[in-house]
Amino acid sequence: ALTKFLKCVNWDLPQEAKQALELLGKWKPMDVEDSLELLSSHFTNPTVRRYAVARLQQADDEDLLMYLLQLVQALKYENFDDIKNGLEPSKRDSQGSMSESMTTSGTNGAEIDSSQIMSPIPPVSSPPLTSKAKELADNENLDQDLCTFLISRACKNSTLANYLYWYVIVECEDQDTQQRDPKTHEMYLNVMRRFSQALLKGDKSVRVMRSLLAAQQTFVDRLVHVMKAVQRESGNRKKKNERLQALLADNEKMNLADMELIPLPLEPQVKIKGIIPEKATLFKSALMPAQLFFKTEDGGKYPVIFKHGDDLRQDQLILQIISLMDKLLRKENLDLKLTPYKVLATSTKHGFMQFIQSVPVAEVLATEESIQNFFRKHAPSETGPHGISAEVMDTYVKSCAGYCVITYILGVGDRHLDNLLLTKTGKLFHIDFGYILGRDPKPLPPPMKLNKEMVEGMGGTQSEQYQEFRKQCYTAFLHLRR
Repeated sequence: ALTKFLKCVNWDLPQEAKQALELLGKWKPMDVEDSLELLSSHFTNPTVRRYAVARLQQADDEDLLMYLLQLVQALKYENFDDIKNGLEPSKRDSQGSMSESMTTSGTNGAEIDSSQIMSPIPPVSSPPLTSKAKELADNENLDQDLCTFLISRACKNSTLANYLYWYVIVECEDQDTQQRDPKTHEMYLNVMRRFSQALLKGDKSVRVMRSLLAAQQTFVDRLVHVMKAVQRESGNRKKKNERLQALLADNEKMNLADMELIPLPLEPQVKIKGIIPEKATLFKSALMPAQLFFKTEDGGKYPVIFKHGDDLRQDQLILQIISLMDKLLRKENLDLKLTPYKVLATSTKHGFMQFIQSVPVAEVLATEESIQNFFRKHAPSETGPHGISAEVMDTYVKSCAGYCVITYILGVGDRHLDNLLLTKTGKLFHIDFGYILGRDPKPLPPPMKLNKEMVEGMGGTQSEQYQEFRKQCYTAFLHLRR
């Protein structure tokens, strides 16, 4: 109700705005999730936006992580002068040391490395409250704008700091924004300057976070250098594979096989100390992404896919939404065995994807002739449905239902058997989200992405498993549409 009321206010009329802010102070505090809408482009009044930030302060770090990607985008609707005013007066009218040290390490002059991002810059502060906010200040903590809030929370949590850094750095590096909307580009540069200085001014643990982010950036830059060298290599995929492994093994030049312990940008809870060169391979596709195995702190291996030449931001967004939907469904005690694998764009041209051991359904059908045969091979059971382990079949039915509903809600297009993957434990999941919100290269695509091979995997339309699938779809849709 509060959001609808605030949308009706004519904020250009001082008296009406004053009355609205008085009512805002008396209104029952809104839920954290609902306050996100107050940070959209519809709401430009600074007091309303600070009210939303005050509500966000009630969120724990785990919840904040779920919305961080959207909050970084919401900075586009903040007052850019307020963000700039957080900088030291002597630095406000200059690009500062970051842009002065811009290099052309990549294919263009817009790429940024760790020395540019992490150079000393002016201190962080939040611009003062306007007079309109005085009455609200007694009831809500309105002393922070969105930029200051995000930086403040990131300085207290290394995982938040990790993702805030990469989400903002991609915006700083975006050439399209730089050419189309230079003011927004400059705003993100100012956010990064303020973030860097806040880390620099912190205690020892905070300064360590800053140095680790710089080390991550250096690591990614070296990895990009390797991928570019591999792409330039003439010859077939085998030769390129050999070149990739040779470059990764050259620790004197690249320092990637054995390096100082750093958090993996994709999942900062995982600490990595190098890449295993002999296990690195290139996939059969036009861009030839690399599968890499990282050596972890505990002696394990963490597989990832590193893509160069592809913008992963849309995939990152969709997987973040799927992860959020999974969390919402679990709150309703509905576990649909989803696989919200992690994706992180480290630039508009490259990024990481978590590797999940799985097989494309197209390959399953080519080698085993049916999904059921695949399950019978890897999870046989004399007592289970169709000769398959009951747990595996249950997982398959639930994951089919979950992804059918999610791809329907998000309008995911270009679905075929090669971007539908299957695990030995029964989990079915989608990859490659290049077409969303109803876009599809095929004419008249079906709204529900359910093919006959998936249904046959359940035992056909007359089977008990198919009826359970329908029930799970119905329940999931009712919960998610709310």
